Amino acid sequence: MSTLALGLFPRHEHALGRSFVLSALVHIALAAVLFLGLRWQSHAPDTVTVDLVEAPPPPAPAVEAPQPPPEAKPEPRVEKPQIAMPEKPKPRPKPKPEAKPKADPDFQRRLREQVALEQEALDQQRQERELRELIARQQAEAARAQAAARTRALNEYIARIQAKVRSSWILPRDIQGNPEAIFDVVQLPTGEVLSIQLVKSSGNAAYDAAVERAILKSSPLPLPASRELFSRELKLTFRPQDK
Repeated sequence: MSTLALGLFPRHEHALGRSFVLSALVHIALAAVLFLGLRWQSHAPDTVTVDLVEAPPPPAPAVEAPQPPPEAKPEPRVEKPQIAMPEKPKPRPKPKPEAKPKADPDFQRRLREQVALEQEALDQQRQERELRELIARQQAEAARAQAAARTRALNEYIARIQAKVRSSWILPRDIQGNPEAIFDVVQLPTGEVLSIQLVKSSGNAAYDAAVERAILKSSPLPLPASRELFSRELKLTFRPQDK
């Protein structure tokens, strides 16, 4: 225990020495500050010298010289407007009468002949046009009449075939309404039936079959009055209530 106290004692003396040195430095610094402050306050202030000078007197006002009165200006002269009188138009010179050429009797005759020839040509063209139009109307009427006659003869030919088929069919009893059946028939020039094809069914199979049997039974079919109306293929329509 005594040994530990002896070891700490030298360190305590060293700390006191440092404190003493610091305290001395602080006192010296305070003394220097006080000394400098007193010296600054004891310094005498600088003096300022001012010279007083009088201001110059104001300048005298300038006196203007009297001006002469303005001269009276003469009044402007008003001139009367001059009215320009329109000039009279000069009379136009009368045109000189043109000298008429003397009539040439030969020229007048040739002119009349030329006009007559042109009129004759126009009349001929008009007559030709009317003739062509007449022929065209007659041909159209003949064609229509021929077509109507052919159509009428063809309808009569088809009606004869349909009448023969109706005379040969035996229809079922349960047919309602007037159903339509269409057949394509191929025939020989002698009217004999080669084939039959149903194109449009009536919706009643028994009726369609009865019509097909009647067509086969009607072979050979009737021939047209003119050989020009004969057709190898025929489209035949049958309705039970048609006559």
